[in-house]
Amino acid sequence: MSEPQPVPLDPEMFDPVCPSPLVPFRIGDKWATLILRCLEGGPRRFSELKVPLRGITSKSLTQSLRGLERDGFVVREEYEGPVRRVEYALTPLGRGLLGPLDAACAWTREHWDELIDAREAGLSG
Repeated sequence: MSEPQPVPLDPEMFDPVCPSPLVPFRIGDKWATLILRCLEGGPRRFSELKVPLRGITSKSLTQSLRGLERDGFVVREEYEGPVRRVEYALTPLGRGLLGPLDAACAWTREHWDELIDAREAGLSG
């Protein structure tokens, strides 16, 4: 009996506000928090991750996944069979980051105007 497949990722799943470059801290590289969010609902294949991460190159996705794996946030599972497949999933450590990410996004939404003003002042000054 095969395992139930997770719901496909929505190509429009990311709020334009968060994750945002205005969040005052980062985990990993620019794609890491987005990848963590993609894995929130369960394991995903590389090709599935590319759907909502439209701007990412295969090279950048590979590098980000390797970094998240190295840091203990993501695990890479290889499955043998008639068709070999690889899936990525959150570890308990990675799943533990989801709450702080929610808090960072909420804080960013609350301070959005201030962050924009500060960014614009810094660019013109």
